[in-house]
Amino acid sequence: DHIQAYFEKYFSVQKPLDSQKWLITAGPTYEAIDPVRFIGNHSSGKMGVALAEHAAENGAEVFLISGPGTPKADHKFIQQVYVQSAEEMYQACVVHFDACDVAILAAAVADYTPEIVADQKIKKKAGDFSIDLKPAKDILKHLGSVKTSQKLIGFALETNNEIENAKKKIVSKNLDLVVLNSLQDAGAGFGYDTNKITLIDAQNNITTFELKTKLKVAEDIINAIIKL
Repeated sequence: DHIQAYFEKYFSVQKPLDSQKWLITAGPTYEAIDPVRFIGNHSSGKMGVALAEHAAENGAEVFLISGPGTPKADHKFIQQVYVQSAEEMYQACVVHFDACDVAILAAAVADYTPEIVADQKIKKKAGDFSIDLKPAKDILKHLGSVKTSQKLIGFALETNNEIENAKKKIVSKNLDLVVLNSLQDAGAGFGYDTNKITLIDAQNNITTFELKTKLKVAEDIINAIIKL
């Protein structure tokens, strides 16, 4: 299958992302509390998969790191692996970042993870119960601090002061482009098949798009990255 795919790509019409290697993350992370419980979020992974498929259609070889529940990508130039936790996603990104030309971190990675993970199911007891949390590793910030020639794209899901917070993220994470989602927009955010985005680049150029299917949104994002 790999040989066939190589020859099909070699003899096909040249595409804008031929010979490029892309790293894309998708979906949530699950931070274990005990063997049966976790802290997670509502990310479906659909946006990251759509980005991976559109990048592959344009000739890129894509390594797609997927959180739990992320749909299976459907393209022969996509290598998809599944991880559970923020730490596992961090380790996978670090391993593959050096070799990539573009990295899109579309996954909704946990900001915090339990300080201690119980090795047995925590039993229900009378009274209050608390869990101590510690910061999870900031994957985007780490990649921004070590990048050389790679283009690094991040996502920002905001509920207020959207543009200002997204601009701050570009600087603090050393990004080339940020994809801004607002939970104020109907049909955008987690769980939908549609999305509404605003793109902001490192020069603070702002482009706003109407509500579209995530497949069409992926096309807009990929086209913007090609222009970079």
